[in-house]
Amino acid sequence: MIDTQLAGKTAVVTGANHGIGAATARALAREGASVFIQYLRLPGQGSGPRAPEEQEPREPGWALYRAHQARNADQVVAQIRDAGGHAESWEADLAEPANIAALFDRAEAAFGPVEVLVNNAAHGGEHDTFLPAEAEPWNAIPGRYLGGTSPISAESHDRHFAVNSRAPALTMAEFARRHIARGARWGRIINVSTDGAARFPGEVSYGASKYALESYSRSAARELGRYGITVNIVSPGPIQTGYISAKLEEELVPGIPLGRLGQPEDVADVIVFLASEQARWVTGQLIYVGGGHGM
Repeated sequence: MIDTQLAGKTAVVTGANHGIGAATARALAREGASVFIQYLRLPGQGSGPRAPEEQEPREPGWALYRAHQARNADQVVAQIRDAGGHAESWEADLAEPANIAALFDRAEAAFGPVEVLVNNAAHGGEHDTFLPAEAEPWNAIPGRYLGGTSPISAESHDRHFAVNSRAPALTMAEFARRHIARGARWGRIINVSTDGAARFPGEVSYGASKYALESYSRSAARELGRYGITVNIVSPGPIQTGYISAKLEEELVPGIPLGRLGQPEDVADVIVFLASEQARWVTGQLIYVGGGHGM
């Protein structure tokens, strides 16, 4: 048995009401970390209590993914507590800079100083392109992207960058400020990107904002290493968080050497490793987690 030495640590995981974030929160809690979950139910996707799961679509696809996004974090918190772990949650929009310090204030009030930060929250599902609206989709497969695509605009650019790159940059800076102020010597930051960050036709602002996150991460690794903070990136391939329909799965799997879609737990396990003592000499690295989809 490997001792990750995460017992008693405080972790913040953003975007953890479903998918990779939820799996990561559960995985860190199993290692004994106290987990503070940030999440946001998006406008138009349910602002009240989560609908019963039996009312959610059963088949993977856009509707199921939207239903997952509409959940609050109560179920994840309950799962962690039922297993004997410690978890709290807070709904907040990280596109609002004032919420960054408040996130750490709340986590510290619940569990003490934050030692592990997982930046998983993302703005997605708004697919933009350089093509005009009347042009044929770049890959000639109408509907390939969830909800279709639309020409890039100032608004689509800014919505992606506010959550996918600016918010993680600000959370890393706040993490570092508090870490240095208390004289701490151990810290972990793990940022979640995508294996399409270098180029993402059909989702150009999503890909570019994640590429910016990768650059921020490497700079942070270089600057913060002398304070005992490691900073690494996980780059997921096709992960079944609800959005991959059966038709899309047929298209994707032939390009995955290990022959299947990924599951959120596949990514969470790598995040736990990067947060663990076993990864003490790993920083500034990007690890593809996609069954060979990205190399």
